[in-house]
Amino acid sequence: MEKVKGAEKAKKFSKVGLFVEDYDHLFSDFDSRPYSQKLLSEDLLNEINRVTKDKKDNEVELKLFVPREKRNPSTERIIQNRIKVYFKKHFILTERLKRRVLWKGFLFALSGVLFMVLATFFITRESQNPFIIFLSVLFEPAGWFSFWEGLNLMIFESKSKSKYLHFYKKMSVAKIAFEDS
Repeated sequence: MEKVKGAEKAKKFSKVGLFVEDYDHLFSDFDSRPYSQKLLSEDLLNEINRVTKDKKDNEVELKLFVPREKRNPSTERIIQNRIKVYFKKHFILTERLKRRVLWKGFLFALSGVLFMVLATFFITRESQNPFIIFLSVLFEPAGWFSFWEGLNLMIFESKSKSKYLHFYKKMSVAKIAFEDS
């Protein structure tokens, strides 16, 4: 029974395999820090994103194939941890950024509605006072601008800010393993 459950669990994961010549190919060439702090290579991130696009969340297993003679289990644990930390950190940062953009958009739209209410109030007073006329002229376009800019932020800008949100979420829970190539 245990073997059947293990086999079903293994089938559940979508395995993604990438071949690397050595551990340095996983990281930026310009970063001289130790593996535990290095930036991941843009090529690696783009390739992982490309090959996991059609994979479901919670079902990705990233296998990194390294030549047997270059493998080091303690280094691999450090790299596995670094990759996990990278994706979790970027998921959290991207999620926060999206929330900030949505909140900013909501505030813009709300202020736009308030400006339009004020403009309507000043217009309906039918005053000949130049200051009241000036306020109605000022608040009406300000209201429309703020309202539409808020909608733009909430609909389009938040979508562009979260371009990689799904990728980071998927990879933050992915299993990462090294194997011989």
